[in-house]
Amino acid sequence: MSDLAIEYGDHERVCEVVDRLTYCAEHVSVSFDGWEEPHVKGPGLYFAVIGDSDYGAYADPMGDNRWPRDTCLSVFDEDTLAAAAESVSVAQDGGVVVAVDGEIESQMVRFRDLGARDEEADLVDDVSYEPWMGSRHMSAIETSVRPEVVATVTLSEETGRVSVFRDGEANSMRREAIGGRWRGE
Repeated sequence: MSDLAIEYGDHERVCEVVDRLTYCAEHVSVSFDGWEEPHVKGPGLYFAVIGDSDYGAYADPMGDNRWPRDTCLSVFDEDTLAAAAESVSVAQDGGVVVAVDGEIESQMVRFRDLGARDEEADLVDDVSYEPWMGSRHMSAIETSVRPEVVATVTLSEETGRVSVFRDGEANSMRREAIGGRWRGE
């Protein structure tokens, strides 16, 4: 690593970006009242914090699915982030790409499976999938091991669970346990 290289995983501002996305996903989960209803699909989110602007090497556009940049350009747009996430969580599909500075890309994407190319297959050797993981979470844990990716954050549309993935490790909280330092006791 170069002397000028930034270790994004430990960088205070980048950690704040990941925290804001996590709390935003928690807000969307807590705001939805239909989790206990049979046959109801709740809101779902998939954020990826990326330290490289060339994510097209491992992600494909998800058609017309877009983040509403006209109302929310950054995770630091506190007044509009939650509303934009709530809208996207029920109306769009795909991963939301977030730069390490907090800027949110417009085009939503599908991250390619690791192992699709021989040089990527080694990245998933230490990834272990949990029984609760659906396709969004399996994609997020795999995407989190890419060197360009700092972290991924998901909201399960089935259960309201919020998960943060870093380097193939999951930190997941069931809906009843979410809220972090903002949760009232």
